[in-house]
Amino acid sequence: SSSSGTLYEQLSAHDIARVVGGWCLGQASTEMTAPSERRIFYSYHEEIGNFCYGGGNPMRPHRARMVFSLLKSYGLLKHVSLHRPTPRSFEQLTEFHADDYIDFLRTVTPNNAEDHMNQLRRFNMGQIGDVDCPVFDGVYEFCQLYCGGSVAGAAALCEKKVDIAFNWSGGMHHAKKAEASGFCYCNDIVLGILELLKEFPRVLYVDIDIHHGDGVEEAFYLTDRVMTVSFHKYGEFFPGTGALDDCGYGKGKYYCVNVPLKDGMDDTNYQQVYEPIMSKVMEMFQPSAIVMCCGADSLSGDKLGCFNLSFEGHSHCIEFLAKYQVPMMVLGGGGYTLRNVARCWTYETGVLLGAEEAMTDELPPNEYYEYFGPDYRLHIPPEKDFDNRNKREVLEKLRAVVLDNLSHVQPVGAAMHERAPDGLAADSVKGANGRGGARE
Repeated sequence: SSSSGTLYEQLSAHDIARVVGGWCLGQASTEMTAPSERRIFYSYHEEIGNFCYGGGNPMRPHRARMVFSLLKSYGLLKHVSLHRPTPRSFEQLTEFHADDYIDFLRTVTPNNAEDHMNQLRRFNMGQIGDVDCPVFDGVYEFCQLYCGGSVAGAAALCEKKVDIAFNWSGGMHHAKKAEASGFCYCNDIVLGILELLKEFPRVLYVDIDIHHGDGVEEAFYLTDRVMTVSFHKYGEFFPGTGALDDCGYGKGKYYCVNVPLKDGMDDTNYQQVYEPIMSKVMEMFQPSAIVMCCGADSLSGDKLGCFNLSFEGHSHCIEFLAKYQVPMMVLGGGGYTLRNVARCWTYETGVLLGAEEAMTDELPPNEYYEYFGPDYRLHIPPEKDFDNRNKREVLEKLRAVVLDNLSHVQPVGAAMHERAPDGLAADSVKGANGRGGARE
């Protein structure tokens, strides 16, 4: 089709041959699993960068196009299997979302929004410039595309075709069953996890966005087949959920992990809580697949964030889990300083390809080169004098509470190994309250 031609025009003839020919192999790295051993799926649609929330909204879908351009300029696209996602249908989106909500999304436009004020309020949407989740031109098609990328990545993992699947356009972790929230309309993460559950007995969800992963947690709050782990700023900060003692209900008790943090979190402090907690999660839950929401708003210098992580500190969280060699899906999320988001996600793609040592700090010429001035470098240092309000003794108590909660998780045994993949508690996704996993 003419639209698919747009994507291939961005690639060299060599890249196209690699993409069409199947999995793309590269040179070995001395420190990580070599690209030749790690099969990478990369979802990207050339239209995704054309969507615009408008009205000065800080969410910019254009980020994914900038990442793609940087990856191309570094020559990394030849090491991935590039996938152009198919839009998800109404029926496929309503595998999680309420029918009337998705029907509204595909019906409403900027031109007729004023005729639907009651529904706008009901679904937590509004006019451009007034709310986090505006009715912009093509909002339904936008949702179809980014959800298509995440579900396709999950399906490739289920088919054992890949080891890691990327969809930087995804990671819309705030969207609820029948409600938009925090720039998120449809929850591609939940849809992707549901796809993984068709094949894998247990799925681990890890969220390193600065905001609590409330939409995903809510969807799986009642099940022990999905463990959700969120590291986030807590206290007078959107969305206001994710307290330490919020740890699941019923079968899902202790399968929900929240790590509430304060302003100024740096690489050292983050690693001190992340590594022991995630090590215990992997020991107790033993996931058969992992999904990560890698929002870049936890980076130093983000317009909406208040953490002080470097690219290396952020990337370490992904790499730490990747070394367990469990099938993994890596998604985007928040991130509102565009040049930093693009650089970070490009670097993290390179890390998982085992190519980080070959990525020069001086950025190669690319389509968006002027965005990266005045330094035009891949890495940015965290702020030196940033106030870190996370006291060591508080973090130690926090870590101790989380580790104690995880000790209550039933160790994986024969019963859990043999459970049928369709054994997910229906209430955890199709809650009668229309909000995903109901909290009584």
